Amino acid sequence: MEKTLPNPNINIAAPFSGYQKLVIALLAFLQFTIVLDFMVLAPLGDFLMKSLSITPKGFGLVVSAYAFSAGASGILAAGFADKFDRKQLLLFFYTGFIIGTLCCAMSTTYEMLLGARIVTGLFGGVIGAISMTIVTDLFAVHQRGRVMGFVQMAFAASQILGIPVGLYLANIWGWHAAFFMIVGLAILIGLTILIKVKPIDQHLAVQSDKNAFLHLWHAVSNRSYQTGFLATAFLSVGGFMLMPFGSAYLINNIKITQTELPMVFMLTGVASIIMMPLIGKLSDKVDKFMIFSAGSVLAVVLILIYTNLSPVPLWEVVVLNMILFMGIMSRMIPATTLTMSIPDMKDRGAFMSVNASLQQVAGGIAALCAGLIVTQETKSSPLQHYDTLGLVVSVMVLICGIFVYKVSVMVKKKEQQS
Repeated sequence: MEKTLPNPNINIAAPFSGYQKLVIALLAFLQFTIVLDFMVLAPLGDFLMKSLSITPKGFGLVVSAYAFSAGASGILAAGFADKFDRKQLLLFFYTGFIIGTLCCAMSTTYEMLLGARIVTGLFGGVIGAISMTIVTDLFAVHQRGRVMGFVQMAFAASQILGIPVGLYLANIWGWHAAFFMIVGLAILIGLTILIKVKPIDQHLAVQSDKNAFLHLWHAVSNRSYQTGFLATAFLSVGGFMLMPFGSAYLINNIKITQTELPMVFMLTGVASIIMMPLIGKLSDKVDKFMIFSAGSVLAVVLILIYTNLSPVPLWEVVVLNMILFMGIMSRMIPATTLTMSIPDMKDRGAFMSVNASLQQVAGGIAALCAGLIVTQETKSSPLQHYDTLGLVVSVMVLICGIFVYKVSVMVKKKEQQS
């Protein structure tokens, strides 16, 4: 049987085995459905706000409802996250995610959609944490940057394939079709994981806390872990603030048409899917915090430009989106790789669950705040105060850098001691 437990003392970027490549591909596809389920809300935002008569404040609540329920489930699951086979845990929560997304597809009122997003968040919010735990269990520290580069390609793939196809289906059959598409794909991925992935249970041999709540307490009270939690929370704020109103801003302020919107997301995704594996490889060779810092500077500059745009040609919107997304991914990949290297094996599941929970709660608060900052007089009038939102997000990006720097220092010390 192939040994999958990594040796942290290996200081080379070893090639992936065939089984590891299969796991990477499945996690990437799985992450694609999770990311698409969240990200498709932004481009569908204009459809939803008009068809269900949702205000910006109400739409911010739809986005944050997912985040808050995901945060709650992450805390509840944290104490048990290291007590079960990771594969079984993943399939349990993925099944719940599929049911929640199906409820979204079948919603006909604002209240039904809000409830469906809560159910989806309860299950979907934990899946990313479980996936990151599996990556940390199965791959050595000097492989993880490349792995994260591929897994995080889900963001780009959702823009290249998922969002344009979802918008295309929405233009033909209505916004419900996008969620039905996600359900069908997720069922196929879940069945493949069930059949092909081996049990992931090496961590069960090193457990010391028999009580789930005691195990959770040991994770949240660890000072090193707390720094990682704060870094991740601030990392999520920018995306949750800007993304929910992205399509409404493009349509009502920049005057992009509904038919042009898929092109913006697709071309941005193409650029991102080329860049992300390169960023992942670079983060295994160059100081991760250096890459994160460069991405943060680029992101702040583009955020301030983007949120102050007047109507411009389509090509200019596409170029700005490409560069902005490059900056965001240059922050996300090295920061996530650093943070997932903090916990010991016996605490990884709990750490990742709490980490994902705080990320979702922080994002939910950010989405609510964005809904309070941004206003719109009528369904078709320009969004107001989007430039103020850009300033707030830029400040959050800079604050995040302080905590990611502290994480970087801790990870380097840990590597030197191993």
